[in-house]
Amino acid sequence: MTDALRHELQIGLQALDLSLDEEQVDMLMAYMALIQKWNRVYNLTALREPAEMLTHHLLDSLAVVGPLLRETDGRPVRLLDVGSGAGLPGVVIAIACPQIEVTCVDTVAKKAAFVRQVSAELGLVNLHAMHARVESLSRGRGEEGYDVVTSRAFSSLADFIQWSRSALQIGGMWMALKGKHPLEELLALPADVDVFHVEPVAVPGLKADRCIVWMRERMG
Repeated sequence: MTDALRHELQIGLQALDLSLDEEQVDMLMAYMALIQKWNRVYNLTALREPAEMLTHHLLDSLAVVGPLLRETDGRPVRLLDVGSGAGLPGVVIAIACPQIEVTCVDTVAKKAAFVRQVSAELGLVNLHAMHARVESLSRGRGEEGYDVVTSRAFSSLADFIQWSRSALQIGGMWMALKGKHPLEELLALPADVDVFHVEPVAVPGLKADRCIVWMRERMG
């Protein structure tokens, strides 16, 4: 079963035009195994079948890696994954993009603990976890803000912006992962938020609408 899943993962990576080495593929498989293991005790995700986890979790998260690298020009950046849960997409981004410093924040302590365990077991020095409310994170306390703030099925766009605005570095951008084109949510955004791209995303093996909403603060 593991070999079949690994093969499906590699096919998915080809479809997404992502070049990951064998060590990175090993880490993605190990991460999925850790989700399965911890799911027996903690409710990290509603999905239990490995094949579903592969498409709905790993490949769904990997589908944003190419667009993220394009928007950041492949630079080393700091990324905050809000309401990260089991670490999706934050852990996957940390594995696929070693140059990106990823912090996963969640209000549920056991989910933050899981991400810390993943970081330790997989040796991901660029992956961090915080047990906190995102609105408590502020760039106004002498802390450097994040270049990219992302979320996956976390909340409405307006709430996402309101709660995470204080964590965003000046000049940074939001990357919201959504299903169908969220027209009503876009219309409810504050006037000082610029939606500069709504990007359809195709996830290999997943017959569902996906898009990325790219946003930034209007300056001046």
